[in-house]
Amino acid sequence: MNPARSIQIPVIDSTRCTGCGWCVPTCHLHLLSLQAQGWRKFSTLHDADRCVGCRKCEVRCPFGAITMAPAMTGA
Repeated sequence: MNPARSIQIPVIDSTRCTGCGWCVPTCHLHLLSLQAQGWRKFSTLHDADRCVGCRKCEVRCPFGAITMAPAMTGA
C-alpha cells in the first residue's frame, strides 16, 4: 500500500481556454484532450490520478488557462 502523496495537477480555466490544443500533445501520458461544448472546444484533464505534475501543459498554454493546484492521491 502506497502512502498518500501530494502533487500538483493541472486545473483548466475554461473561460480562458481557447481550445487551441497546444497542451494536448505535451502530455506524455495522454491525459488531456479537447472537448466540445456547443460551438466551443476546451481542454479537459482525464484520469487526474495518473498525472505526475510535470507542468508541461501549464508551460505550453499560450493563454494562461492552465494552472497547477495541489491534489491528494493515494492507493
